[in-house]
Order: sequence, then structure tokens, then C-alpha cells
Amino acid sequence: MTIPLESIKNRHKKLAQAIKEAGLAGMVLNPGPSLTYFTGLHFHLSERPVVGLFTPDTSPVLVLPELEAAKVENLGYELLPFTYPEEPEKWAGVFKAGAEGAGLGKGNVGVEDRRLRFLELELLKQAMPQANFLNAVDTVAGLRMVKDEGEIAAMQQAVDIAQQALEATLPLIKIGMTEKELAAELVMQILRQGSGTTLPFQPIVATGPDSANPHAFPTDRPLTKGDLLVIDWGANVDGYFSDLTRTFGVGEVNPEQEKIHQIVQEANAAAQALAKPGVSCGDVDKAARDIIEQAGYGEYFIHRTGHGLGMEGHEEPYIRADNPMLLQAGMTFTIEPGIYTPQHGGVRVEDDVVVNKDGLRSFSDMERGLRIVG
Repeated sequence: MTIPLESIKNRHKKLAQAIKEAGLAGMVLNPGPSLTYFTGLHFHLSERPVVGLFTPDTSPVLVLPELEAAKVENLGYELLPFTYPEEPEKWAGVFKAGAEGAGLGKGNVGVEDRRLRFLELELLKQAMPQANFLNAVDTVAGLRMVKDEGEIAAMQQAVDIAQQALEATLPLIKIGMTEKELAAELVMQILRQGSGTTLPFQPIVATGPDSANPHAFPTDRPLTKGDLLVIDWGANVDGYFSDLTRTFGVGEVNPEQEKIHQIVQEANAAAQALAKPGVSCGDVDKAARDIIEQAGYGEYFIHRTGHGLGMEGHEEPYIRADNPMLLQAGMTFTIEPGIYTPQHGGVRVEDDVVVNKDGLRSFSDMERGLRIVG
């Protein structure tokens, strides 16, 4: 991923303002999408800790191992690196120097509770014994939720690649091939179509009773005539993800399966029709859920209607019943209602969407109807 220099500088300004508004002394980020978002740098979570320290009044500070020091050369913006050697007993001193370089030593310091590990937290506590570490994931998410034109373009391309990959895979589906075999074919097609090698997740390929498990893993179960087949897959362009689901019939389907699929399609359409700036995430969830409940299948819709999407497969905003957050232009998320029955299998229809000033645009346009394969 190459983030334009002006975008990084602008993000630093917005983060500084957000830190002030949250009443924080600073923010600590370790390897993951948020650190990349604000620095353009990529680090893996490993046994060697890396942290970025951000405050309103100083340049960003990065504590990192000596072997990765070349990553912070010639960045084009000011960043203060503090590198440590291999010996773990020397790390605490470098973390302390980094904290001092950032002007952090006390007060409330924000962290991402889903990302920061015990390893980094203990080193930070030693470096800043008077600081109080708080979960500030909402502060970071509030900035990352609204995507700019470059981010939206990357997500559109990730959707296009994913759709092309599945269309290239469908003619290869045969009754008797296993879920694992189909998943392997799909992964190859995703990469051939131009996706980055780090996929948002390993594709879900689930047939028959497996299709009633929303997060099933591909198994050695063979595709069997009369099965529903759920395929949930995505691609990666410049670190931005797509996440789509379509449901198929293997060989043939029965009237109940057709009915369930039609209901899910209608729920998807209802949620997309309602979503626009100023509408709450909870109301979008309700639009989809009302369709399914009124059809008598409410107990079989067992998850939220959607989740945010971008540099992570799941991020804010979450399209669930209890979320009062109002949609804004630039927010990107999934709409993915589903019905999962033990008798007939499961159906999910998932699209990736972006809120614009006039309403909602779907990145994805692949056929949503119940297609027969095999």
C-alpha cells in the first residue's frame, strides 16, 4: 500500500485533534491497520514489539527493532524512531526513551483494546508508570470509518476482482467435488484476477447442512444435488478488502429453498433502500430484519445485518439493532442478511456498499438471484 504523503499528513492533523477532543494525552498503536493508516508503514505482530506514539503537540514516535530501521528512512514526513537491539533486557529502556521523546509520561493514553497485546502493554507501563491506559478504539475508528476517494476506488477494485474470480470459478463447479476443492479453485482465481496475496479471510464454501453455519470452514463434504451452496469470499487491493456472499443451488433446489432465498434477497434490498446519511445503523438492521421476521423466519436470522469494511474485514460501523450511530457519506460496510435453517440449509446474500451524499451505492452488482450450479 502506498498512501499519498499529503493524506498521511492530513491524517496526523485529524488524529491530533481527535486526541484532544477525547481528553487524551496521546495514543499508542501497534502493528495493524490503524498504524498503517496513520504512517503508511507495515509491520507484523511478532515477538519483537513495535509501537507508534501519537500526541497532539509532537511528531509521531516509533519504537521498533534495529533490523527494521530502514523502513523509516526517507519517509517525507517527520517521525522520531527509537530502535532497540535483539537483547530483550534492553527494550524497556528504549520504550522509556520513546515515551519521553513523545512527551508522554502521565495522563490518559488511548489504546486499541482489540489490538494491543500484553507484551507491549507491560513495556508501556514500565515506560510510563504514571499513565492510565484507556480503550480509545472509537477515537481511531471515527477517523477510519469515513473513506476518501482513493480508499473507495481501491475497495471498488477489490469488489470487481472478487466478482470476476467467482464468475471464473462457477463453470468449474461439479457435483461431487468437495468444499475444500472448490475453495482452493476460488483462491487461485482471486489471485489470478489481481488480488493482493493477503486475503481478507479464507473463503467460506459451505453446502447442505454446513450452509446453515454462517462461519463454516470448508470440509471434505462433497457437493450434493439439492444442496444450498453458500460462498463468502473477498479480495485485497492496496490493503483494502471486499467481502461478498452469494448462495447457489447445486443441481436443483426445492420450493422452500427458493422461498428462503427470495426473502433474503428482499431483506438485502430493503436495507440498501433505507441506508443514507442520517439514518441509524440500527434502522438499517431493522429494515432487513423486519422482512425476514414478517415472513416467519426471524429466529433463523442469527447475526447482525452488516459490518464496516476497509483495511479490515470487520471494522466500524456495525449494522446491528442496538447501534444508534448515524450513517455519514464515505462510510463503507456490508449488507448481509441471512436465514439458516436446519432442514433446508442456509442462505446469505452479501453486498459491499458506500454511503454517498444522496443515499447508498453498492460496490457489488453480481447476480443476486438463486443460480443453479453443478
